[in-house]
Amino acid sequence: MLSLFDQGPPKACPTPFNLAAHVLRQADRNGDKIALSVLGATSAQNWSFAALKRAILATGTGLLRAGLKPGDLVLMRLGNTVDFPITYLGAIAVGIVPVPTSSQLTQPETAKIIQDLKPAAILRDPDIASADHPNQISLSQLREMRDLPLAEFRMGDPEDMAYVVYTSGTSGKPRAVAHAHRAIWARQMMVDGWYGLQETDRLCHAGAFNWTYTLGTGLMDPWTIGATALIPEPGTDLSTLPDMLRNHRATIFAAAPGVFRKILNEANDLHLPDLRHGLCAGEKLSRHLHQKWTRITGRELYEAFGMSECSTFISSSPAYPARGDALGQPQPGRRVAILGPDGPVPQGKEGTIAIHRSDPGLMLTYLNAPDEAQARMQGEWFLTGDQGVMAVDGQITYLGRDDDMMNAGGYRVSPIEVEATLSRYPGITQVGAATVEVKQDSFVIVAFYTGPEKLDEDALRAYVETNLARYKQPRAFIHLPQLPTGGNGKLLRRALPAYFKATNT
Repeated sequence: MLSLFDQGPPKACPTPFNLAAHVLRQADRNGDKIALSVLGATSAQNWSFAALKRAILATGTGLLRAGLKPGDLVLMRLGNTVDFPITYLGAIAVGIVPVPTSSQLTQPETAKIIQDLKPAAILRDPDIASADHPNQISLSQLREMRDLPLAEFRMGDPEDMAYVVYTSGTSGKPRAVAHAHRAIWARQMMVDGWYGLQETDRLCHAGAFNWTYTLGTGLMDPWTIGATALIPEPGTDLSTLPDMLRNHRATIFAAAPGVFRKILNEANDLHLPDLRHGLCAGEKLSRHLHQKWTRITGRELYEAFGMSECSTFISSSPAYPARGDALGQPQPGRRVAILGPDGPVPQGKEGTIAIHRSDPGLMLTYLNAPDEAQARMQGEWFLTGDQGVMAVDGQITYLGRDDDMMNAGGYRVSPIEVEATLSRYPGITQVGAATVEVKQDSFVIVAFYTGPEKLDEDALRAYVETNLARYKQPRAFIHLPQLPTGGNGKLLRRALPAYFKATNT
């Protein structure tokens, strides 16, 4: 049998369609029900479904009155507050295309994005770094828009562009991933295929409002079915999360593996009576961490695999738990294969994880590199660049990347981007970057460089802090007489971690 999961195409997205309208489809029926609680140490800020819908549609009116038009791109430089999802959905509701970006990006990084996309405006918190732009709409202006009359949803073709997210490309240049309105339609496959989510649930996500993992899993997906989202306020000590989960009766808890690890290491009481299970994504969940969490809490963890180009599409779930080291199986409605050069490989054989081009969650293209997007296609299949094996029951085991992409705290980072930045620093003649396991299940980015002499680490840290987002910054700098290379003289990045261990023993 071939490594092919195909139960036919998913149910077609209706037309006309609007992503924000789909997310808020339960708002009128659930008017006074709490849609969102922002959890503080002693209290919570609550938003009802009715108040949330009003704020989103009034923001849509304000953006149109500010001179923006349907189809315009707007760069979001907002912080970890509820303003982020309100503005994001307000733009989409009226056909404006938001580009959410990490608040950790530096001014030089945002300058590259502005040059690349030429957005019509920047939606800007003055405390968040951004390059100059002639049209900036401030956070205070965005908040004032919520008093305006409500806009109408702009219903249109589900293939219309709805939003753009950035991902690090293998070439080292971040790629602008353009998604259609239909992307939210595809997320229904996660409800049973990963979440086990019900309308009565209270789903707590530990991430920031301005992280796409939080935006999708923590906010939009619960709202779509009328469930309540719980988000800890900015600055929350992760060791206090178990208390919050108990006090606010969370039934599902979602986070990246590092959050679960920190809770296990620092929290005192992990008795969680209302919690049914946890959700984990962003980076590979180790068996050690998984087993420790389930042993101590008595609650299961369900993992999901995906990417910026297609969100998550392989996962374990309450209905279909993962077996052994497997990730899980393709979600119902997905069409997934493990490919070799000639197509799907036999079950049990390694290949590249691929998703069918008909998947409603698959991106439209890379805005700044359509040729690269086309190069990711093999016939009717989009190649993820991740290696895996499919068993006879359809479960897929992840075997790693087929390139040198790094994972830092749930963010994929291109080593080429880090290396290009450091190569401009005086005194560095050659540089390589790799992720290194510094202790069990804990990975950091390390830079290895050559040059006439060892450089001052404080000065190197200050340089990368100015030029790279925090999640891209190396945590250590190793001076070597030479970097490992292959027979063709190319840098062997996968050999670099051994040099870190050699210098730390």
